[in-house]
Formats: sequence, structure tokens, C-alpha cells
Amino acid sequence: MKFLDQCKIYVKSGDGGPGSISFRREKFVEMGGPDGGNGGRGGDVIFIAIKELNTLIDFRYAQHFRAKNGDNGAGQMRSGADGADIIIQVPVGTEILDEDQETVLLDMIEPGQTVKFLKGGDGGFGNAHYKSATNQAPRKMTPGWKGVERGLWLRLKLIADAGLVGLPNAGKSTFLASCTAAKPKIADYPFTTLHPNLGVVKAGDKEFVLADIPGLIEGAHEGHGLGDRFLGHIERTAVVLHLIDITQDEPWKAYKTIRNELAEYGNGLEDKPEIVALNKCDALGKELSEDVAKEFKKKTKVLPILISGVSKEGVDKTLFALNDIIQRTRAGTLDEEE
Repeated sequence: MKFLDQCKIYVKSGDGGPGSISFRREKFVEMGGPDGGNGGRGGDVIFIAIKELNTLIDFRYAQHFRAKNGDNGAGQMRSGADGADIIIQVPVGTEILDEDQETVLLDMIEPGQTVKFLKGGDGGFGNAHYKSATNQAPRKMTPGWKGVERGLWLRLKLIADAGLVGLPNAGKSTFLASCTAAKPKIADYPFTTLHPNLGVVKAGDKEFVLADIPGLIEGAHEGHGLGDRFLGHIERTAVVLHLIDITQDEPWKAYKTIRNELAEYGNGLEDKPEIVALNKCDALGKELSEDVAKEFKKKTKVLPILISGVSKEGVDKTLFALNDIIQRTRAGTLDEEE
């Protein structure tokens, strides 16, 4: 399945049906009076969040969604049928934005969440509605009220408990594959990962969802590389796991590069709880890896965990550290302890 996390759609609620001008015509009934019915109400535009969806790819092939119009009123006091609603299913975590791509109109974050977004137009009145003591044979009706039409942007932010960040080729996909059943593409070149991947991690008797996003490079917030658009997928996470390739020269510079990109992106990412892990330590050996970790701490004031996604060294320790922060966040005790 292809991954799509942003698209534009057009929605329109149904128009109300017009009322009817009609008079009762029946044998032995003189001056039967007006009996024109009202028009039906137009259909609504309804959004519903579906847990089973994880991409917006369906909206690449269908961008226009229109609710049905209400039917016309008729004689014998018959009101028109209401128009059918249009129900638009979106993945959990979808933001619905105005055409400026900045104003958030809806945030669909709960499975089964249902929101009536646009109300259909009301039906018009038939001439029976205007009957009065002074006007007993009105020849007046009203057309239905128009529905509302507008363009919208859908932006998907995946719901995950923890997010992986790092430069390209830091071993994020290897780490995800080592601790979950996810099967991301893994290769020895930058930007192997072109779209986010999710995996379910088991830490003891607890489970949480881990998101792997494409690597960031310096200047990502200005659109370099794949840009920072995928950072939206870790906005909702409780903790960030920052993976750094220990085999590169001066890994602390990579750490500062990513920290700067998170700060430039904003939306609170730079303030999220963070666990830093130096990956690929199996390539350097234990002693050299520990020396690099000491130098890393001296340069950044951050104590990293030494791990290897290939040999799984330090992976369990990292997962339990992530799970600890996630559980405390869910319980609302993280800020209190800090």
C-alpha cells in the first residue's frame, strides 16, 4: 500500500429542496385550499475516524465529495425526502485544515470519532406554510437553502507512543525491525526510508507503538533532503528516540544538527522527553564505543545509551527506558517527577 499523508479535497453539503405550490383538488370539496408540501433538507458532510486506515491514498483518486440534495415538496402536503449524508472516512490522527494549510478545523484523534462538518441546506416552504386568515390561497413558495461548499486539506499525523529521529543511515529502520514485526526497507545508503513506518514494541508485559520517519539532514526545515514534513508524525508521541551512528566522525555534531532541526520545526518537538542512543556500537567494539560515549557526554552534556540494532545489544535497555517515559506520561506523573 502506498503512503500518502497530505492531500486536498473538496466537500459540499446538499441543497435543500424547493417547496411546492399546490391546491387540493377533490370531488365534492370546494375551495380545498393550499396543500403544497415543504422541500427536503440537504445531506450533511460527516467525517469519521477509522482505526484500520493508516494512509490518505484513497483521496488521491477521489477528491470531490457531495452530499445529496433534498427532494422537491409535492401536493397533498407531501414533504420532499431529505438528501443522503456523505460520510468521509479518514485515518485516526488526521487533521482537517482550511485552504491556507495552517488553520486546523478538526483533529480526528479518537477511533470512531464522528463530526458533522457541514450542515445541509434547509428545505424550502410550500404554499401551505403561508396560509393565513387573510391569505387563504397563497401562491408563494421558497426555494431550498443552498448547501456549503469549501476546499480542505487533510494532513495525517500518525498516532504513535514513541518516535525515531536521526540523520539518514543512522540505523533507524534496522532498530525498528529488530524490536518489532515491522518490515521496513533496509539498505546501506541514505534515504532508504521514504515514508513513515510503524511497529508495535513489547517491553515486558507492556506494549507501545514506535514510529520510524525518514532521516533529517541539515536545513531540512528549509526543504533540504526530504524536508521536515514527516516530523508531524512524531508530534503526538510521548518520547523521542534519537539514534546516532557511532561510526561517523564526531557524532555529537550529528546530535546538534538534529536538535537544531527540531527547534526550527517547533510545535514543542524540542521540548519532548528524549533518549539518545549511539547505534552500530558492534562495529567499534566495547572499549572504543565507551570512549566515544564519554566524549559525546562531554560535548553535549547528554549521557547516551550504547546499542546495536544488528546484534541487539542495548536494545532491551532502550525499550524499557522508552516504555518508562510512556507509562509515566499516560499516568500524568512525568512532569511531577521532573
